[in-house]
Amino acid sequence: MAGSPETIREYHAHIYYDDETRSVAAEVRAALSERFDVTMGRWRDEPVGPHPIAMFQVAFVPELFAEFVPWLMLNRKGLTILVHPDTGNPVPDHEDYPLWLGEKLDLDIDILRSFATNGPKV
Repeated sequence: MAGSPETIREYHAHIYYDDETRSVAAEVRAALSERFDVTMGRWRDEPVGPHPIAMFQVAFVPELFAEFVPWLMLNRKGLTILVHPDTGNPVPDHEDYPLWLGEKLDLDIDILRSFATNGPKV
């Protein structure tokens, strides 16, 4: 059964970095904050959830997609970025529906399956 775009509540962009590229990520983050009305997540300097390396998340409304994603494409400064919908079902959101800008990373989808079954461990 095909999905419907109406099921997309928002989008998430995960911007990945390491020790050497954190300052570049900070530049991209600052530019995003100035240009777009988005919800900026915390810096995650260690792997978290399904994400194998450090990252921060940017949440944005579907109406912003057509402007936001092309801006990321042209201004990512070599960083790897994952963009995925939030449909309320994190496994396919991360596994089946993502867009990758730059290198595709191996996400730990099993941890998302575990969250879906047992809830996140607090």
